[in-house]
Amino acid sequence: MSLFYLSKPYQPPQAPQNLPLNEPWALFGGISPDLFMRRYWQKKPLLVRGAIPAFKLASQNNEALASPISAQELFKFASRDAVESRLIKAKPWSFEHGPFTPKSIPSLNTSDWTLLLQGMDAHHPAAAKILSWFRFIPDARLDDLMISIAGIGGGVGPHFDSYDVFLIQMSGRRQWRISKQKDLSLSPNLPLKILESFKSEHEWILEPGDMLYLPPHIAHDGIALDAACQTWSVGFRSPSFKELLQEGLWRLAESLEDIPGLEKKFADPKQRATAHAEQLPAELIEQITLKLAELKLDKVAGFLPGVTAYLSEPKQQALFAGPSRPLNPSRFSQALSSKRLIPSPQSRILSLGKTVYCNGEDMCQGQTRDITSAWQALSAKKVLSARKLKGASKSSLYEAYLAGWLVFES
Repeated sequence: MSLFYLSKPYQPPQAPQNLPLNEPWALFGGISPDLFMRRYWQKKPLLVRGAIPAFKLASQNNEALASPISAQELFKFASRDAVESRLIKAKPWSFEHGPFTPKSIPSLNTSDWTLLLQGMDAHHPAAAKILSWFRFIPDARLDDLMISIAGIGGGVGPHFDSYDVFLIQMSGRRQWRISKQKDLSLSPNLPLKILESFKSEHEWILEPGDMLYLPPHIAHDGIALDAACQTWSVGFRSPSFKELLQEGLWRLAESLEDIPGLEKKFADPKQRATAHAEQLPAELIEQITLKLAELKLDKVAGFLPGVTAYLSEPKQQALFAGPSRPLNPSRFSQALSSKRLIPSPQSRILSLGKTVYCNGEDMCQGQTRDITSAWQALSAKKVLSARKLKGASKSSLYEAYLAGWLVFES
C-alpha cells in the first residue's frame, strides 16, 4: 500500500476573528498581510515555501499529510449538479462541463487530464476555512476557491488570468512556469484560452504546503508531476467598470419605484411656440436637471447601494433550501438566545456603512436597531453569537432563516 493511502488528511484551522494584520504570517513567508498588500498585491508574484507549515512538520516527523479532501470525495462532488465542474484533457486539448459520472473521469494513474471544481468553499468546510485566511482582503473582491486535481502531465495550458490568485499546493507536486510577457494573444483554434506564444521566465516545483501568488495578467503554466496532484486556487474577482455601472444604474432605476412623487406627469405651461420642433424642449431638460439634483441621483452615495447589492449576489449555481422542519417564530427567537446563527456557505454578505446586504437584498430596511446590529455582526464576523433579540420572529433574520440564507451552527 502506498504512503498516499496511509497519510492522514490535513485539517485547516479557522482563521481568528481579529486577524493580526501587522504581524508576520507563515502564509506569506514571514511577512505581515499589511506588508504583503503594499509590496506584492497587484504588483509582483510571490513564491512561499512552507506557507502551510503543517506539511513540513509532518514530514520532519516521518508522517504523511494528505489534502483535506480526498480524490474520491472530489470525484463525488464532480457528479453533483450543484457543483460547477470541468474536465480538461491534453494531447489533444478537449474541454467538457460536468456533472460527470464516475466512469467519465480518468483514473488517477492515467496522464494528461485535469478536473476543476469551482466554488468548493460553498460545499466543503475545509475549503471555507482556507478561504477565511484571506479576509484581510475585502469580501467584495473575493470570488471563490477552486480545486484542481490532475493526473501526471495534467494542466490547462499556458494562460493568464485577469484577477489575483493564490495557488496552494495540497497534494503531489506541480511545476509552475511564469512570465511577465506583454504578448497575451490566444491560440485561435483551441477550445481553451491558451496563449499562442509562451516564454517562461521563472520556473519552480511546488510541494504540498507551498503557495504561489500571481497578480493579474501574469502568464503561467502549471503541470502536475504526480498522480492525484491537487492545487487549491483562491481567486479574486475584478468586475469591469462597465459591469459595475450597468448593475448600479439598473438597481438605482428600480429604487425610483418607491418614490411616489415621481408619478407626477411632466407639464410645461411656460412652453412657447418654437421654430425647432425637432429639438428636445429646453423646459423638459431644465425640469429633469432639477429633479436629478433633488433626488441626488448625480451623487455616488445614491449609486453605491446598487453596486453593493450586486456584489453581494450569490453565484448562479447557488441553491438555497430552507430547513426541513423550520422553527416557528417563537422557537426561532428562543434558539437565537442559545445558539449561534451563521450564513449558509453559499450566502454572500456585504456592508455599505451600517447597511447590510445579503444575497443582493437590503436586510436592514425597515428593521429595528437590534436587528440591524445583528446583521452587522453577521457581515463583519460571519457569525451571530447567542443573544436575545426583540422582534426577531418578525424580522429579516427570520425570513433569511426560512429561505436557507442563514442557518444555526450545528
